[in-house]
Amino acid sequence: MTGQRLTPLEMLARLVAFNTISSCSNLELISFVEAYLQGWGVVSQRIPNAAGDKAALFATIGPQDRGGVVLSGHTDVVPVDGQIWASDPFSLHVENDRAYGRGAVDMKGFCALVLALVPDFLAARLATPVHIFLSYDEEVTCLGVVDGIARFGRDLPQPIAVIVGEPTDLEVADAHKSIAMFTTRITGAQAHSSKPDLGASAVHGAMLIGAELDRLSLEYASRGDSSGRFDPPCSTIHIGQMSGGTARNILASDALLQWEVRALPDLDINEVPARLAQFIDTTILPRFQQTFPGYRVDTEMDGLVPALAPSVGAFAQTLALKLAGRNQTITVPYGTEAGHFHNAGIPTVVCGPGSIDRAHKADEYISLDELAGGEGLLRRLIAELSY
Repeated sequence: MTGQRLTPLEMLARLVAFNTISSCSNLELISFVEAYLQGWGVVSQRIPNAAGDKAALFATIGPQDRGGVVLSGHTDVVPVDGQIWASDPFSLHVENDRAYGRGAVDMKGFCALVLALVPDFLAARLATPVHIFLSYDEEVTCLGVVDGIARFGRDLPQPIAVIVGEPTDLEVADAHKSIAMFTTRITGAQAHSSKPDLGASAVHGAMLIGAELDRLSLEYASRGDSSGRFDPPCSTIHIGQMSGGTARNILASDALLQWEVRALPDLDINEVPARLAQFIDTTILPRFQQTFPGYRVDTEMDGLVPALAPSVGAFAQTLALKLAGRNQTITVPYGTEAGHFHNAGIPTVVCGPGSIDRAHKADEYISLDELAGGEGLLRRLIAELSY
């Protein structure tokens, strides 16, 4: 069966044209990819989210009786609101050997390469299969791969390695920090500010909680990074939003903190929230419940991107180093879906064309040379996995 053959640049133009900002559905893009794969006789499986407005897609090329190498990319992109672009961000614009468009480098460029080479995967005598895994919501939660990973070894093949194609300039990354996102809500009681004993300020509690998170951040900074691989060289705690209260002369009945922990792989992700909970139980609640017994502090984890820890000598690492022509791995400062694959016990690396420095910005682009470099890596993969 012969489907529609598209160059990587033509495929990238198709993918960029779909507005897959994380707040929007990606189903039109998924339908396009399904039809494209079907045209080449490749069966794919749609893995929908609970709401049914987004889906991941999984497909296998090559032997169906064994696990292979997953080429993983996310289909969602970040918003363009407030950014000034020189061209339409959802229409690929090629100029001076650069392809401009939202998601061009992060990471529809890698997805386009994988899909454009489907005919070449099919033409090869693959001894080890290639699995294509396209996800959603990477830019907001990194949870778009979780349902698919849960099916590995059940109704989907158990892979032997994963290459997540985030832009690394084709360096091979085998480590990044975890990212845990939290919301802390404080419930107090209003009163006139001249009579604070008649209420309990949620804002005052939030300030003390924020100060404790800042104290913990300094403590973790002093611990440093024993591996010497991470920048910054420590686990970090950051408060991104703080809100609460209605007026200067009213004790606040509510307040909110949104914060995150970016932790080194050897730090238990539950440690920081557990230590904060202990501080709240021993310091915050006894103080403010004196004047309002119903004073409450509730913390929820909004999302978790697991860390990617090095697996020295693992197949994914040795394979990717060979394909990329590198002698050593690197560490990346951002989180990726690779942590979920790693947590599932699958050797995983991050390696893709282009630079992360251009991601999320106006006039995002990938160069034609970078696309060619990524294509070369995938063609070497074909040779490596073939008889």
